[in-house]
Amino acid sequence: MTRHIVLVGARKGIGAALLQQLLLDPEVHVWHFSREPLEFSDSRITDQRWDASSDEDNAPLDLPEQIAGLVYCPGTIQLAPFARLKPAQFLHDLQVNLLGAVRILQACQKGLHNSEHASIVLFSTVAVQLGMPMHASIASAKGAVEALVRALAAEWAPKVRVNAIAPSLTQTPLAAPLLKTERQQQAAAERHPLGRVGQTQDHAALAAFLLSTDASWITGQVIGVDGGLGHLMRNNA
Repeated sequence: MTRHIVLVGARKGIGAALLQQLLLDPEVHVWHFSREPLEFSDSRITDQRWDASSDEDNAPLDLPEQIAGLVYCPGTIQLAPFARLKPAQFLHDLQVNLLGAVRILQACQKGLHNSEHASIVLFSTVAVQLGMPMHASIASAKGAVEALVRALAAEWAPKVRVNAIAPSLTQTPLAAPLLKTERQQQAAAERHPLGRVGQTQDHAALAAFLLSTDASWITGQVIGVDGGLGHLMRNNA
């Protein structure tokens, strides 16, 4: 039986790694939404345009009747001292990270509830639980995402599971400006107890698991995939 998965933002980064993993299952059909088309085509992908950063009510209308899973990948990395941040920058982070997710969730709500076992995966950041300078805007937006995860998990249980992944710094195009040089890469790796920055597959593997029935007793959780940064001190001995 075909499992329909709605995946928002899979052209690059974690979303692209997850897309490749989902296509390993011959019964999966992916409904992909992003501002630009994928760089390849596949008969099991329905690729459509949708802009997560728009403040218009432009949620996708062409959706399957039953949706087994929904993953929302768009995000921002806007780092600046609080004194330099303008309200418009906070609003942009909220628009992409929270309100874009809200619009796609509302558009998919019927299809998710029509499915026998449905799962939603959103993305937060380690900076919500671990106070980090320069992160006021993005941490605020992702904190709202975490609150949404818990509220929806309670409201939509037991029919739909809702969880989030909270990454630390990961090798993606979005994070590329923070990892341009070997010195930057080394410094970032040394901040993590496991001694490296994240790779897209680290997060894609967990997202795929959370979408599966193997995770059928997990909901309302924000799971850190952060090399230990969120809870551990680096052992420098």
